[in-house]
Amino acid sequence: MDSDFARAYLLHRRPVSDSQVMLNVVVEGVGHIKMLARIKGKQQLKHNAQLQPFFPLLCRYAGRHDMKYLNQFELLTLGNAMQGRRLYCGFYMNELSYRLMPINEPLEGAFELYQSHLSRLQNGEELEIVLRSYEFELLNLLGFGIEFDYDADGNSVNPKLTYRYVAECGFVQSAYGYRGQVLLNIAQHDYEPIETRQQAKRLSREVLRPLLGYRDLKSRELFI
Repeated sequence: MDSDFARAYLLHRRPVSDSQVMLNVVVEGVGHIKMLARIKGKQQLKHNAQLQPFFPLLCRYAGRHDMKYLNQFELLTLGNAMQGRRLYCGFYMNELSYRLMPINEPLEGAFELYQSHLSRLQNGEELEIVLRSYEFELLNLLGFGIEFDYDADGNSVNPKLTYRYVAECGFVQSAYGYRGQVLLNIAQHDYEPIETRQQAKRLSREVLRPLLGYRDLKSRELFI
């Protein structure tokens, strides 16, 4: 069954043969799809150049079961090229997305979440603010969202107290861990204070570790 044309972003690609590549793509209104693309003939160089991350695509694919096949695609725009640390942040977003988003299962809002944060990266917003926002919002989209302004007992987080995170429970008062004010800042999407960024980074790694398993993110090794 063929799909209609849909907007998409390439998250990951790997060669299967001289004329085939396996793609991980986040598709508007659908979510994360793995599909096979046949790239050969006179258009091979052009298509290889177009199938790059961070550039919006318009694609059409077919397939009834887990394996989909990319039939047609074209670039929507050239997008904004990224360099240096900003480019590595994009790779991190991509790797986190294809590692965590379920494949070939409906995930409404995945495309919009990815696109909005990619746009923030491309438009020069502070890197750590964009990454922390994407991590926690992606967790929420996947059903692993964290309630930052209430503790595990349902009480409002006290900005003057310290809390530790307990998986599947939430935050409990502790002599060590995360300051209540930091948790309230994260709840308000306020990553401007340096301390909030530092503790949010530590918390995101703590929460993501069991979901990612034993394989570390390759992009994280670059700089994050």
